[in-house]
Amino acid sequence: MTSPVTTGVPVPEQLAVTAEPLGTAGIDRRPRRALFLAGLIITVVFVNSCLFGLLAVLTRPGVDFWQGLLAVLYVGPVLAIQLLYFSRPAVRLDTRLAKAMLVVQACLAYLPTLHFEAALSSLTTLAAGSALLLFRPRTGWTVFTVFMAGTTWILWTFDDTWLGAVFDSITAVFYALVVYLLTWLARLVTELHQARTELARRAVAEQRLAFARDLHDLLGLSLSAIALKGELVHRLLRKSLDRAREELAEITGIAQRTLSDVRSVARGYRELSLDKESRTAVSLLSASNVAVRLDLAEVELPVKLRTLLAKVLREGVTNVLRYTGVEQCEITVRENAGRVALEIVHDGTAHEDVPAETAESLRAVTEEVAGHGGKLSAGPDAAGRWRLRAELPVPDQVEPTETALAQTSGHWSRIDARNVQWTLTVVFILFGLSAMARAFMLTEDGWSIALIAGYLTALITLQLSYFARPNVRLRSRQSYALLFVQACLIFLPLIPLGTTWVSLPSLFAGTALLVLPPLAGWTAFAATAAGVVLIRIEYGTDFLGGFYTFASILNTGLMVFGLIWLVRLVTELGETRKRLAEVAVAEERLRFARDLHDLLGMSLSAIALKSELTSRIMDIDTTRASDELLEILGLTRQALTDVRSVASGYRELSLDQESRSAQAVLVAADVQVRLEIEHEELPATVRTVLAVVLREGVTNVLRHSKVERCEIAVRRTGDGVALDIVNDGVENGRPPERPVRVEAAGSGITNMSDRVAGLGGELTAGVEADGRFRLRAVVPV
Repeated sequence: MTSPVTTGVPVPEQLAVTAEPLGTAGIDRRPRRALFLAGLIITVVFVNSCLFGLLAVLTRPGVDFWQGLLAVLYVGPVLAIQLLYFSRPAVRLDTRLAKAMLVVQACLAYLPTLHFEAALSSLTTLAAGSALLLFRPRTGWTVFTVFMAGTTWILWTFDDTWLGAVFDSITAVFYALVVYLLTWLARLVTELHQARTELARRAVAEQRLAFARDLHDLLGLSLSAIALKGELVHRLLRKSLDRAREELAEITGIAQRTLSDVRSVARGYRELSLDKESRTAVSLLSASNVAVRLDLAEVELPVKLRTLLAKVLREGVTNVLRYTGVEQCEITVRENAGRVALEIVHDGTAHEDVPAETAESLRAVTEEVAGHGGKLSAGPDAAGRWRLRAELPVPDQVEPTETALAQTSGHWSRIDARNVQWTLTVVFILFGLSAMARAFMLTEDGWSIALIAGYLTALITLQLSYFARPNVRLRSRQSYALLFVQACLIFLPLIPLGTTWVSLPSLFAGTALLVLPPLAGWTAFAATAAGVVLIRIEYGTDFLGGFYTFASILNTGLMVFGLIWLVRLVTELGETRKRLAEVAVAEERLRFARDLHDLLGMSLSAIALKSELTSRIMDIDTTRASDELLEILGLTRQALTDVRSVASGYRELSLDQESRSAQAVLVAADVQVRLEIEHEELPATVRTVLAVVLREGVTNVLRHSKVERCEIAVRRTGDGVALDIVNDGVENGRPPERPVRVEAAGSGITNMSDRVAGLGGELTAGVEADGRFRLRAVVPV
């Protein structure tokens, strides 16, 4: 039995800023490359490990051709099932076929014991690792334990010594966890990549609902009040000019207050994207034949600070274009000691004083920067170049993401990272224990055992506390220094230990691939493998032993590299998904701000002005005042129509999209979902109401801690459509004779009931005879 393996290619510590939007070319290539490399690693590791067992059979004394062929017939199907089925990210593992394939693989993995004793026991670890992929955690770990208990029994039955049995048992558990972790990480890369667009769409949907609420709360009552008071004034013109004047004054006040609110809300929604502004800046300057150097550090900032820096960048680049003779421009964003600084430096014609046009354009952002506790300066520097610098303090706590979905994304990423980190820790600890068991097999000297235990503990601690952390910057002087320390811990004990030298050279080989540039990393990997083989041959290992040594370093070195690389990639893709959602929401906020300003800004300004005008001419020309009032009423009605149009546009939800989102959320919560959507084209109001009921219903499902299965169905029923959400998460519920009609059972259920009743439908909820909870909404079409 030998140690497992994994491979990959280093991922850059930071994404280079390019003119391409985030999430397009740069993001699309990475997952495809990652999947290819992960597949290559998995193939090399699994094939290599199975070959160890196969060679152990073929080199045994007395093995003839037919026994060798039988061993090949055992190894081939088990390996094929693993590589062509379980290790393919596109294959669904929540099906009966997957479980049947696991049964076949397990039978083929354990049957060789009848003919070859423990020589092919490594096949059983493939089945054990696959079990963790197929089942929910509790069931998966139970099956995993059963499989590994069977493997351990085989090893203890047929191994010559108890130390050999301990060594092989630890290695078997280690390898089974690597099988699971490698395949799981590769699948996570695929899922995160595929889900990024859906996440952005759902984030925008959340933001649109907030827009609709703001529009209704802010403008609906105000415009309705203006319309009613306008009608009243129109009647009072012929009865009481004093009362008409008072009502007009109120109309003017309402219009002015509402206009102020609209501007306030629009400003609040005008979140700018620093990435987008930087790409625009590069495009504008390049079009003006200016060589641009852009260097934006990855800094987590609250929305307001990102927007403010984007404003400063926009104003600064606009001012650069006002100068003559500009050939080079540098734009940098840096964070240092809790402050973030934006600098724009160019070589245009220098001025002793800030130009009047420049000073005027920067005055507003200068005041805004000062309002956030920062400082903005502009002027020639010592080298004669023009320098604009904005420096702002970074709050200790970054504002949370503003959409529920983005929060869910971050939460999912944290959960995944925690699970992966825990499993990775166990894998490296088992790696060290396996080496320690090997040491006991080679020597009984207490001093040597203590020395080996000491440096193995130091090696595993260094690996887990630094190199295995996904947020560590690997291409740094600190990483190079610690890699040198790791090399010393691995190779220096060779001097006092000699032939009893037990080490983890593959740990250095795999880490070198992560820390060093590609050429240097692969050179260090090859040199490590060759050096260890030469050392083993020097101490009397034969050719076959040297081959085993080389293959083992290849396997475990690739395993170290691949596991850490995939963990870092999964973490990075999780953060990228969150950033994509934020960018999508930022663009939607800008669109809403434009809609709000364009549709209502002029209307409200005109209403206020015409109200003042009508008040002044009321005593002079009643007829003209009446005409102005009619225009005010017309503007008010048009504004109301615009508000309803914008609000309805933002409020409309997609039933298909919500059903897919519900399925994704439930699957992420380890709930088995059966989705059945059978409906023809539905009116927008019906789709929206059913989508809201679906969203609320799934939220309620997630509140049940024991939910394992959930069925969601949309079907036509006569002249209507029915939505059913059925789950098995009822706790201590007694089935009623029939489902109860929902009257008032909490704000979420009440809101759903009101929406359904508004369309002439009915919402029922209750525990059925079989103990399952059913939420049912029937809406006429």
